[in-house]
Amino acid sequence: MKKLVVLLLSCLPVLAFAAGGHNEHVVHAPINLQDKVSKQRGAQLFVNYCMGCHSLEYQRYGRMADDLGIPRELVMEHMNFTSEQIGDQMINAMPKDEASTWFGAAPPDLTMVSRLRTPDWLYSYLISFYPDDSRPYGYNNHVFPSVGMPHVMADLQDELSEEDFKQAMLDITHFLTYTAEPMQLERERLGVYVLAFLFILLIPAYLLKKEYWKDVE
Repeated sequence: MKKLVVLLLSCLPVLAFAAGGHNEHVVHAPINLQDKVSKQRGAQLFVNYCMGCHSLEYQRYGRMADDLGIPRELVMEHMNFTSEQIGDQMINAMPKDEASTWFGAAPPDLTMVSRLRTPDWLYSYLISFYPDDSRPYGYNNHVFPSVGMPHVMADLQDELSEEDFKQAMLDITHFLTYTAEPMQLERERLGVYVLAFLFILLIPAYLLKKEYWKDVE
């Protein structure tokens, strides 16, 4: 048992490193998945700025439209540029082999990125680009040093105030936190009913136990 405890404790630094928590530039992201408007803005920003390279292979346009309250016809007109069906996956048209040549590695699918890295890491990454002439695209990142991704939000950052830019990056973080687990709000809502049911069930279970054990006691 002692060896098992030591082994588990030795794994904690590795787990923290994988989650990005080791980095002093990782800040708290004020996530509120009840904010549907923020998720809608995040979806729009993701399609406009991120989806040229990154895909959401485990998310579908129709599911996104229904969950976020966006009319399906608007999604098809303004957000779906790669297919003709609302039920299709949110993938892009970039060939992975060519992407590997351009960027050194194919841009990853981001459906599950907030679960892999945590929303705090994702938000911090998005707001942590800074000019660096030594990098191929002129920018580096405090959270992910020497990252191959260009700062695609540079023009947007120049147009917005610091506060508005951080809000925009939080919107994207909200959206990607949603895509990683679309059922999270429903799961939490059902969890309340499950706990209430178990609490009510505890009462007859306790009384039944008392009845069974009264002769033994």
